[in-house]
Amino acid sequence: MSTSEDVSRQLQVLRSGAAEVVPEEELETKLVRSVQEGRPLRVKLGIDPSAPDLHLGHAVVLGTLRRFQDLGHTAVLIVGDFTGRVGDPTGQSETRPMLTPEALEANAQTYLEQADKVLDLERAQVRRNGEWLAGLRFADVARLASVLTVARLLERADFSERYKEGRPISLAEFLYPLMQGYDSVAVEADVELGGTDQTFNLLVGRDIQRAHGQEPQVVFTVPLLLGTDGVRKMSKTFGNHVGLTEPPEEQFGKVMSIPDDLIPAWFRLCTGVGPEELDTIEWGLADGTLHPAEQKLRLAAEIVTRYHGAEAARGAATRFDRVHRQHEVPEDVPEAQVPAEAVLDGRVWLPRLLSATGLASSNADARRLIEQGGVRIDGQVVGDPDAEFDPSDLAGRVVQVGRRRFVRLVG
Repeated sequence: MSTSEDVSRQLQVLRSGAAEVVPEEELETKLVRSVQEGRPLRVKLGIDPSAPDLHLGHAVVLGTLRRFQDLGHTAVLIVGDFTGRVGDPTGQSETRPMLTPEALEANAQTYLEQADKVLDLERAQVRRNGEWLAGLRFADVARLASVLTVARLLERADFSERYKEGRPISLAEFLYPLMQGYDSVAVEADVELGGTDQTFNLLVGRDIQRAHGQEPQVVFTVPLLLGTDGVRKMSKTFGNHVGLTEPPEEQFGKVMSIPDDLIPAWFRLCTGVGPEELDTIEWGLADGTLHPAEQKLRLAAEIVTRYHGAEAARGAATRFDRVHRQHEVPEDVPEAQVPAEAVLDGRVWLPRLLSATGLASSNADARRLIEQGGVRIDGQVVGDPDAEFDPSDLAGRVVQVGRRRFVRLVG
């Protein structure tokens, strides 16, 4: 295969998952040089372990890094054990609290275990940015800060809005893009990946590299995955996420709950289905030759298979069909005794029962679920948030909250 053919093949694979490549001609130039010199590109992705769990939104950019890996390039995964203490201010309306090194390290270990479901960590370089950031002297920080102006930093939409509204912006947050950019210098990145909300930070990395005499990296952004609500980007904060380590049935049910108009994007960003078939799915849904429910079943199966295997996906599909199509109680409903704290004066108050058995996060949450018609006992909706029962009447009965949470009460 000639150099031009190899580069063309790589560009085709990589562009399929890109939102924007800046500058695109530089990526092609770097790929040509990589093929001619036999030197793989160093492709950087930074993750701040600010929470212990990864979800499908994180997997989108990890999947792009895996594509670079599979094309023979070097994946450089940077764990932000230093930047994580500040926290990425992107999209934040207020200063974030700093995490302790112990909490960050615990989260980092969980991140890496989960990232390995997408990325081949054995072939990747995993670095912690405390290796180089923790040793910087104040003079080094001042020199780094001189690369950018305050006016340039205030071009960021989130900083600009907070400044105009008089909400605080800490100097540490101003330094965050500089620290992220210095990571690119430390690992000599040829390409840096991120979501479209990271564009500013990634472009700053180019400035920092130039200031240190390096060829600037190519900025490669990927689309943000909308969450199960179809409105906001996927986030645990918004409760619209699908976790990579959630049980198969939970993953399957959440995917089946997404709005129909998300199906093509989720196929494109969350599965390994090829480009031609993706186009067929999108066109079929648009012209009505494909039914959304059937495609959603396939989408759910593809995602569960990716993270739990084909057998788990078949089991999750069977359970979903039994519960949602046939309206039957699953065979593997967990059992629980009526908790003592749910009994008051010889009566069981339903909201307290839901809270005590873990079917609701609190009494208030339980009342809301009941009022919305989301609670059933033996298949019958209970709409009264003040409902009370005799404990003996509940023995052997199945309490259901929503579509996927069940408990069989025992005496």
